[in-house]
Amino acid sequence: MGDNAKLDLGGKPSEYPVVSGTIGPDVIDIRKLYAATGAFTFDPGFTSTAACESAITYIDGDEGVLLHRGYPIDQLAEQSSFMEVSYLLLNGELPSKAELDKFSNTITRHTMVHEQLAQFFRGFRRDAHPMAIMCGVVGALSAFYHDSTDINDPQQRLIASHRLIAKIPTIAAMAYQYSVGRPFVFPKNDLSYTGNFLRMTFANPAEEYEVDPIVEDAMDKIFILHADHEQNASTSTVRLAGSSGANPFACIAAGIACLWGPAHGGANEAALNMLREIGTPDRIPEFIARAKNKDDPFRLMGFGHRVYKNFDPRAKVLSKAATDVLNKLGKNDPVLDTARELEQIALKDPYFVDKKLYPNVDFYSGVILSAIGFPTNMFTVLFALARTVGWVAQWNEMISDPQQKIGRPRQLYTGATKRDYVPVDKR
Repeated sequence: MGDNAKLDLGGKPSEYPVVSGTIGPDVIDIRKLYAATGAFTFDPGFTSTAACESAITYIDGDEGVLLHRGYPIDQLAEQSSFMEVSYLLLNGELPSKAELDKFSNTITRHTMVHEQLAQFFRGFRRDAHPMAIMCGVVGALSAFYHDSTDINDPQQRLIASHRLIAKIPTIAAMAYQYSVGRPFVFPKNDLSYTGNFLRMTFANPAEEYEVDPIVEDAMDKIFILHADHEQNASTSTVRLAGSSGANPFACIAAGIACLWGPAHGGANEAALNMLREIGTPDRIPEFIARAKNKDDPFRLMGFGHRVYKNFDPRAKVLSKAATDVLNKLGKNDPVLDTARELEQIALKDPYFVDKKLYPNVDFYSGVILSAIGFPTNMFTVLFALARTVGWVAQWNEMISDPQQKIGRPRQLYTGATKRDYVPVDKR
C-alpha cells in the first residue's frame, strides 16, 4: 500500500488508496469514487483499468517480459512441456514428477468425448468455419457433463477444468477431420497431449500415423507460448461471463467466440495471408516500400505487437522452432522462403528497428502451422486449444476471489435526454 491519490472535483476533495502488486505499476483503488464524487472514470477498452487481482501471468510490454507464475516464458518453452505449464497455471507451482504423472494421466483419461457429441458435427455444413463449430460444440458440453457445472463445488470445478483441457483438442481435431471428409479418430492413451492431438487431426484410419518428434516439439512450444496472456480480450470475456455464475463450459465457449475476432486470434492467419500476397522473395522490396508509404493502405502483418513495445519474447523461441520444422519437413514453398527473407530484412532495416517492428509470435506460428499442414482456418482453433488452460486457470481464480462481483462496466451516456412519447398518428 502506497500513498493516497488525491482528487479535487468541483471543490470537493477525496482520497483513494494506491495499491502495489508484487511487480508492475501501482493501481489507484477507485471503488469508492462514485460514492464520493458522483462521477465515473472513462476508459474505452479498459486499457488503464485493472478489473481484477491475479497471480497467474505478468507482462511488461516495454521490456519484452512474460512470466507465468514468475517463470520466464522462454525458459518454460525451451525446458518444460505443455502439460507441465498447464499444471503450473492451474496450481501455482511446478509439479513434482509424481504430480505431473498423475495430472497427465488424468487429462489423458478425459480426452474421449461423449459419443452422442459426434452427431453435433453432422449438423454443420462441411465448409463451416472450424471456429463456428468450436463455439457450438464447446458450449454444448454442459448438456453432456452437467455433473460438473456446479461452480460452488470445488470438486466439480476441478473436474470441469480437467475435462475442458482434455476434450478441446479432441473437438478441434474432429472439426478438422469433418472439414476434409475423413472419419473421426479416437485418442490414444499412450501418446502425449500434443502427439495425441496431431494424430487425431491428421491420421487416416487406413494406415498407421507416426508422430514426428520435431513437429510434436514445435507444436508443444506453440501451445506453451499461447497458454495465457494476462487480461486480454478473450480472457476478460471468460471472466465477465463467469462473474454472472455461468457454467465453465459456457464461459470457455464465450472466450472462443471472442478469440475468433481477427484483431485477437486471427493475427497469425493475417500474417500468412500477407506472405502469400507477397508471393516470392524477389517481391519483398516492393512491399516494404509500400509499408513505409503512409499513403498506401498496405501493412506488414506479424510485425510489432500492441502489448510488446520491444521484441515479443515468444517470437524468439518460435524463430528457432520454425527453422527446425522447415529443415525437417524439407518444405519447398516460396511463401516460407519469403517469410525467412522478410524476417532477415526487417531485423536489419533501420525503419523497422527504429520503430521496434520486430517479427512477433503470430509471424512465426503461422509459418510453422502452415508447414505442418494446417489450413489457415484452423489457426485460431489451435490458439483456442492452447489458451483454454489459461482461460480455465483465470476462471478458477476469479471464482475463488472473495472480491469478485458481477461485471458491470459504466458508460458515458451521449443519447437524447428525457422526452415524451408522441402517438404514431401525430408524428
